[in-house]
Amino acid sequence: MRDGAGWIEGREPGRALREAVEVSGGDLFRQRAIRRGRRRRLEEKLGARLIERTPRRVRLSARGAVFLPAAREFLAAHERAITEFSEAPCRLALGFVDHVAGPELSILIAQLHAHDPSLALSIRIDTSSLLEEAFDRGELDAVIVHQEDDSRGGEALSRTHYGWFAAPAFEWRPGTPLRLALLSTVCNCPDRLRAVEALDKAGIAWNVAFVGGGGAAVNIAVSAGFVVSALAQRVVPPGLVEVGRELGLPPIPPSEIVLHSHALAPRAREALHMLATAFREYNLPAG
Repeated sequence: MRDGAGWIEGREPGRALREAVEVSGGDLFRQRAIRRGRRRRLEEKLGARLIERTPRRVRLSARGAVFLPAAREFLAAHERAITEFSEAPCRLALGFVDHVAGPELSILIAQLHAHDPSLALSIRIDTSSLLEEAFDRGELDAVIVHQEDDSRGGEALSRTHYGWFAAPAFEWRPGTPLRLALLSTVCNCPDRLRAVEALDKAGIAWNVAFVGGGGAAVNIAVSAGFVVSALAQRVVPPGLVEVGRELGLPPIPPSEIVLHSHALAPRAREALHMLATAFREYNLPAG
């Protein structure tokens, strides 16, 4: 006869332990005609008596009292594992606005992946307008973008502050148009509009000396020293300096950063909540 542990390991564990629980608990003890033979076979294979019988009552033995809770716990864990394994892959498609994807983005993504490695995660970094269009088409499950339209609502995450940045060698002669590096007009980027509107209101002439398709391209142009640009302070690359006060340039209004999300599966919703919480923590004001 095989020992009890070997018998359990040698069969499908859910079926074997489910039988053990059925013949060892509750009112099933009283279903003698059907259960007695199964119980005896189980006791023989386990090498222990699970119940004690007297003419007046039936009750769990000491070994049975130890076995039954453990068997139930194992069955519950087994069912949870089967359910998780059999679920369809859970998708979470995220979009981040270019200037919000700061240096901590790689850390946030790594934390998200570690939290749920089986999550089908995809990331897109783009401008607010293009991300919102993709979100409205259902291509993205959630987006972190500038709030430019109050009617869209959204969950507030942080506030982005801007400044005028240039390379230390940048020079601008008063009376000449300010040479700007801007994002492409195709994207209808709020950062671009915010910068030129501030200059227009201040009556400062400007021209577009560089057009880039993304924030990285604009940063390269500014670092070259021949243009100035309005950049989010939290993502300014090393080596650039704030020149707004020195050049007499107008302040740029801050932007609210919000999260929009569709209805999500529980796993995706939990992961997104973790991401939003971490994002807020990274963007808390210093001090």
